[in-house]
Amino acid sequence: MINYQPLIERWQGGELDSWALVLAEQIAKGLDKKRYGDLPRWLQVLDELPDLQPDRIQLNTAHVGASQDTPLDEAATQQLRDTLQGLHPWRKGPFELFGVHIDTEWRSDWKWDRLQERIDPLAGRRVLDVGCGSGYHCWRMLGDGAAQVIGIDPTPLFVVQFWALQKYLQQDNTWVLPLGIEHVPQKLQAFDTVFSMGVLYHRRSPFDHLQELKDCLRPGGQLVLETLVVEGGLGATLLPEGRYARMGNVWFLPSTDTLLSWLRKLGFVEPQLIDITVTSTEEQRSTEWMKFHSLSNFLDPEDRQKTIEGYPAPRRAIVTAKAPGSWLPTND
Repeated sequence: MINYQPLIERWQGGELDSWALVLAEQIAKGLDKKRYGDLPRWLQVLDELPDLQPDRIQLNTAHVGASQDTPLDEAATQQLRDTLQGLHPWRKGPFELFGVHIDTEWRSDWKWDRLQERIDPLAGRRVLDVGCGSGYHCWRMLGDGAAQVIGIDPTPLFVVQFWALQKYLQQDNTWVLPLGIEHVPQKLQAFDTVFSMGVLYHRRSPFDHLQELKDCLRPGGQLVLETLVVEGGLGATLLPEGRYARMGNVWFLPSTDTLLSWLRKLGFVEPQLIDITVTSTEEQRSTEWMKFHSLSNFLDPEDRQKTIEGYPAPRRAIVTAKAPGSWLPTND
């Protein structure tokens, strides 16, 4: 069921030819059953999904999904729900498949609502979504008219979740690859819009990550960056000692002024802040589709404005910036 050959063939001979040459080998490593012991079980779940043909596909609504004119009966609905539960935990969404509501940990639609009208229109654009998870925002981008959306995420479970959804959403212009940004060919400069949401603070070198994002953009292309930030002026940056909100791989939380300064220093133009929101326990929480601890467990029970470690509670900013040069539409 997982087949990337059509994408490789599509890229051959074009702007993405250099990636097409290595993509098959990269995917084989990213979905190596010897390296990822749970992968065979997840692939078995993929094979066990029932064959259902949708009458409607929803890509531009909060609940991305597929449905039929005639609802499934109770037994078929339960079979679909139980099979999809075999891919627990579901982090980003929500999704709705034939009456089964996948209530993910994150209400990712809230984030989309905060940025959708504040970025350059996606119509006709080739888009890269870095750290995309199972691809929720990829489908929202496609629903907003993007010509092609490529998501990358190195977590095999999320990639298998994408293919489970793709079985029913059936969109040949969006793909999730089992890769990190370090696998994108250097200085590719082939994407009109690049998203990086919830990634920057996990990188040991934020400057290297921002440069990698810039190198993916065509001249004049737009970066949409969402990351954890702290209050403060220019130069303010939090470097957590140990964990932050129980996460062990958080390195740098800049102020918004500091973040915009970083972008200017690397040669981005027109950097601007478009949203800043304190993450609520309604936006990120445990559900039956993600039964592990979530945000409410990561905050100080005596002071919800602090993390369990005593740092400021998660605050997320969305900024945009552009690569230098004049943007021309892609021929995708």
